[in-house]
Amino acid sequence: MRKAELQRKTTETEIELSIDLDGTGKSSIDSGVPFLDHMLELFTKHGLFDLELKAKGDLEIDAHHTVEDIGICLGKAINEAVGDKKGIRRYGTEYVPMDEALVTVSLDLSGRSYLAYGLELPTAQVGSFDTELVEEFMRALAFNGGITLHLRQLEGRNAHHIIEAAFKALGRALKEAVRIDQAIKGVMSTKGKLE
Repeated sequence: MRKAELQRKTTETEIELSIDLDGTGKSSIDSGVPFLDHMLELFTKHGLFDLELKAKGDLEIDAHHTVEDIGICLGKAINEAVGDKKGIRRYGTEYVPMDEALVTVSLDLSGRSYLAYGLELPTAQVGSFDTELVEEFMRALAFNGGITLHLRQLEGRNAHHIIEAAFKALGRALKEAVRIDQAIKGVMSTKGKLE
C-alpha cells in the first residue's frame, strides 16, 4: 500500500492531498487554478497514480502561493508513499513529444533534492496561468520530495505544448522510478540507503 495523505494549512493556502503510487490514473483535482488542474490530471494519467487534491489559496493576489504549496505537498506525499525505497528502480527518464514540442524528464529518488530546469517558455502566460510558476512548482516538488529532477526542452515553440509535455514526462519518469523490481534486493545504492 504505497499511499500517502496530508493536509497543509497556512495563512496563504489550505491543501488536502492524497496519492496512491500503485493506482490506475484516476484523479479528482480542484486547486482553483484550472491550468494546473489540467497539468496534474495529465501527470496522474501518464504516471498511473491516483491523486485527490483540494486546495484553497489567496488567488485574489495571484496563483504563486497555491501552485508552490501544491508542489510542496505533492513532493512530501510522494516521498512518504515511496516509503523505505527498497526494491524500487530509483531512476526514471522519459521523452514526451507534444506536437512541435519535445521534453525530457530524468529523475532520481536519491533523497538529494536538486532541480535543473531547462524549459524555455516563449510566453509569460497560458490563458490566465503565469508560466514562470512551472519552475516554482517543479522546485517545490523536487526539494520536498527528495528528488533530483532534470527537465530539458529539446524542441518547442508553443508554451502550452511544452508545459504539457513536461508534466506528462514527469508522470511517466516517476512511474518508472517508483516501479518495484524483484531483482533489486534492498535499495539501489552501494551505500545501503537512499537519503
